[in-house]
Amino acid sequence: MPYIRESILTTVSADGTVHLAPLGIIEEKDGWVIAPFRPSTTLTNIAANGLAVVNYTDEAKIFAGCLTGRKDWPLTAIDNCPVPRLEAALAHDVLQVESVTAHDTRPRYFCKVIASGQHRPFTGMNRAKAAVLEAAILVSRLNMLPAEKIENEIAYLKIAIDKTAGPEEEQAFYWLLEKVIEHLAACEASD
Repeated sequence: MPYIRESILTTVSADGTVHLAPLGIIEEKDGWVIAPFRPSTTLTNIAANGLAVVNYTDEAKIFAGCLTGRKDWPLTAIDNCPVPRLEAALAHDVLQVESVTAHDTRPRYFCKVIASGQHRPFTGMNRAKAAVLEAAILVSRLNMLPAEKIENEIAYLKIAIDKTAGPEEEQAFYWLLEKVIEHLAACEASD
């Protein structure tokens, strides 16, 4: 299995509109692969300008927010780069597309790091933040999973939230839980 680094990707459209999306970048040889599903704004933006900024953050609310319609997070310009970074990033890498492997569902953009920055220290691990990240990945795949798996995963992740979450992680998990409940209710209604 490949090494995947969970991040918030910043991309910019041809007209300069910034887009944020949680995305796992895939380590490959001496670079990283960005493989967004079709259709997506991230895919359109990367195809338009060949650049993306990978934001490494430990703020769980940003992952949850991006998947629940809350994408208005403060940004900061990067010298000599048209794509901004998250202000909340611990660090960032600017990726430039080197090659593309076409695919009907999920094309793969092989990228090289052309610039990096460190912004604030990482202060440690927290199970609740990890649970929010896993819940965010689950929410991004709701339409691909059976209801029973979704319910079981949420129940398990809630254990870490109940035991170790601070107010930020509780809020983030609640946002994601709203999406899960909405999805499951729609599935029930259609049965």
